[in-house]
Amino acid sequence: MRPSRRHPILSLSLLAAVAIGVAACAPSSGNSPGAGTVTVVTTTTVFADIVRNVGGDLVTVTSLVPKNGDVHTFEPKPADIRAVAGASLLVMNGLGLDDWLEKTISNASKQGTPLVKLAVGLPGIALLPGEGPGTENPHLFMDPKYVELYVDRIAAALKQVDPSHAATYDAQAAAYRAKLEALDAWVRAQVATIPAANRKLVTFHDAFPYYAREYGITIVGVAVEAPGQDPSAGYTARLVDAIRAAGVKAIFSESQFPAKLVQQLAAETGTKVVANLYDDALGDPPVTSYEEVIRWDTQQLLAALRVSA
Repeated sequence: MRPSRRHPILSLSLLAAVAIGVAACAPSSGNSPGAGTVTVVTTTTVFADIVRNVGGDLVTVTSLVPKNGDVHTFEPKPADIRAVAGASLLVMNGLGLDDWLEKTISNASKQGTPLVKLAVGLPGIALLPGEGPGTENPHLFMDPKYVELYVDRIAAALKQVDPSHAATYDAQAAAYRAKLEALDAWVRAQVATIPAANRKLVTFHDAFPYYAREYGITIVGVAVEAPGQDPSAGYTARLVDAIRAAGVKAIFSESQFPAKLVQQLAAETGTKVVANLYDDALGDPPVTSYEEVIRWDTQQLLAALRVSA
């Protein structure tokens, strides 16, 4: 069972203490295409966008997984290893989402580049369905409140590698946190317009528990327990029963995954399909920033669920 309480916000000093896993404290020079900028390599476009908001013109950011890509099944190429080797700062989520980056770092044969694990050690982490300790759900970033904590970790890391611009990073982080607070308030107001009885979801995989927990939505089940692994017939049969029993109105899937399975579930249960959500990656316009990911997904939920119960 996932915790129902809102998670506490950690102090900045505690974040700085737990935020950054580093191989060494000394910054590396990198090979930034922009003179004087900090070269940052992230695992996903979502994290790249967050870094750009904190770093502004002081950073040059590259995402290893491209837009519309799948972080779960991504396999780094030689060009990605070269990018990692040239970075001044590396940023990942952790908790199993993108742990392949650490192997990539070892293959890059470069030591001493600071590595930020954005999600590791934060409060209120949920377990994956049916799993025990050590199998935490990594999708904290689908809750803007958690991304405020990500921002603090990124700002602390940038100040570590570029201390001369610390005041600028602090100011830009504060401005972005204000945007995230406004985003959170907007989502909360929008979800409140959905009838309480309709606030139930089935999703393709378990990417939305933190969003759901924050905004009072129930996730009845997921179509696959892990992307790339087909569910058993027994699992699907139990999910169909749960959908019918809960009166779920829509099944949601992300744009980077094939819609065939959710379409089959919908056909069997009489529900509608919404197959254009985003979570682990940015997409084509208008979904070109983290803020737009959250706004887009919320709008899709509203269109599917904001009908009479």
